[in-house]
Amino acid sequence: MYSFYLDGVLLPITPEKLQVSIKNKNSTIELINTCEVNILKLPGLSEISFEFVVPVATSYPFAREAQSPEYYLPLLENLKTNLKPFQFSVIRQVLSGKQQFSTNMSVTLESYEILEDASNGLDITFKIELKQYKEYATQNIEIKQNSDDNTTATKKTARNSDKEIPKTYTVQKGDTLWNIAKKYLGDGAKYKELATLNNITNPNFLTVGQVLKLF
Repeated sequence: MYSFYLDGVLLPITPEKLQVSIKNKNSTIELINTCEVNILKLPGLSEISFEFVVPVATSYPFAREAQSPEYYLPLLENLKTNLKPFQFSVIRQVLSGKQQFSTNMSVTLESYEILEDASNGLDITFKIELKQYKEYATQNIEIKQNSDDNTTATKKTARNSDKEIPKTYTVQKGDTLWNIAKKYLGDGAKYKELATLNNITNPNFLTVGQVLKLF
């Protein structure tokens, strides 16, 4: 069984297909009077695409937590326009309930399409294009001219924030463990530490009002 989550929101019907494209950034150059060589580089950002259906007039027995299209339309619009990454998760479980490997990455919503087809009745299909997001940060460099006319460049160390981290946090609507770890621990990848600390077996299931220990 597959469960798809966009920013902590469970999709009502599991998509039939998931495509993840991992592209190289290698470049080929031709040496003078000899041959071509391949310059190897780290792979680029992964690209993810899938379609999911929102049932409108029919209650499907396999649909989970189905909402109306009016719920998903502003959700997708917000993910597209708020200029912030969010978490995309896919949980895979066999019939016995044992969890297989999971996909859990920070992404941006590159594009989405709203598809309506008379052959599908009133059901609406959303076509989603995501791209992997990696954190980056700028560095401050201080350049000084020495008395001997030599120039030195020194990387300035950012001051640690004096803001205190609360001991606990109460889960709000729309929260994900990754976002909570990012906000209070400074690193979304520390969601696993929060899950272990709070005895959470599935990091993708949080309850509004649930109190989490942060350290």
